[in-house]
Amino acid sequence: MTDIATAQRLAEAVAAALYQRDHAARGMGITVLEIRPGFARMAMTVRPDMLNAHDICHGGYTFALADTTFAYACNNRNHVTVAAGCDIVYPAAAHLGDGLTAVAEEKLLRGRSGIYDITVTRQTGEVVALMRGQSRRIEGKVIPEL
Repeated sequence: MTDIATAQRLAEAVAAALYQRDHAARGMGITVLEIRPGFARMAMTVRPDMLNAHDICHGGYTFALADTTFAYACNNRNHVTVAAGCDIVYPAAAHLGDGLTAVAEEKLLRGRSGIYDITVTRQTGEVVALMRGQSRRIEGKVIPEL
């Protein structure tokens, strides 16, 4: 098996293990669409219980989708990795029934630190959130080595 195929297999196994233990993601209806080393694409549909007093999706849910996708991208090399910080902007609101998709892409990985860009779009392709996350690898593996 090639190094690329091995890395892909590991990324998929890590994502499956994370999702099995991720009560928050499953509770919000977040699903994994695609996983590659340093990359994740996930989705969520805006439900009535996710709306704020302005009848738009609460930014915390949009953030949770972005943050979850970030976590799956930065952990999928099987090193336990946490968020060290992030910035997020909301150029548009999400509404009831919107299908949101988040894509997290690794921009830099050096030593134990990484930088990831996360874009959240609605089904029309319109961007509803942009996030930049900084990760920090800590001790441990997500799953036993394959």
